[in-house]
Amino acid sequence: MGPLVRLGNAAGTAAIATILMIAFGLQFGLEEPPCPLCNLQRVAFVLCGFGFLLNLRFGVQPLHYGLTLLGALFGLVASGFQALQYIAPGSAGHGAPVLGLHLYTWSLILFFAVIACVAALMVFSGRPEHHSNDHQSALRFRGVYRLAAYLLIAATLANAANSFLLCGPVECSDNPKGYWISKYLPS
Repeated sequence: MGPLVRLGNAAGTAAIATILMIAFGLQFGLEEPPCPLCNLQRVAFVLCGFGFLLNLRFGVQPLHYGLTLLGALFGLVASGFQALQYIAPGSAGHGAPVLGLHLYTWSLILFFAVIACVAALMVFSGRPEHHSNDHQSALRFRGVYRLAAYLLIAATLANAANSFLLCGPVECSDNPKGYWISKYLPS
């Protein structure tokens, strides 16, 4: 894997982790729990991020890019469906806009960007790496690459814990007003 492709996969991993952390922070900053479609979009971002991460750890493989593309396509469907729900003139949309757009619109744009970035990385990556062994891949998985991996894993775990605290072991409501766990905490 060339240095440009390696850097692109590290940037993709870090960007997805940053997106997840921003969504997580805005959720508390704007005091708006995520809806089920928002959680699906976060899952799609996680799939995209782990596709990039697998390329960093095990070398560039079409399977890893396929995971990223499937995550992006899944995210396009979820965010596109949510955007279409509020496309009618006069509809208020779901949640407060950020920089003029709602988060599901930002997600739609970002999923298109992920697909474009994966296409560019696939063009520059050339042939899949079949000659490298696990030890060589592990030696290259240091520094900023490992930091990007830990960032993505932390953002994923934080979002998973948040989803469980929000919904519990049952299906989330369409418009959650509070956390499921708050019913069991002392007032």
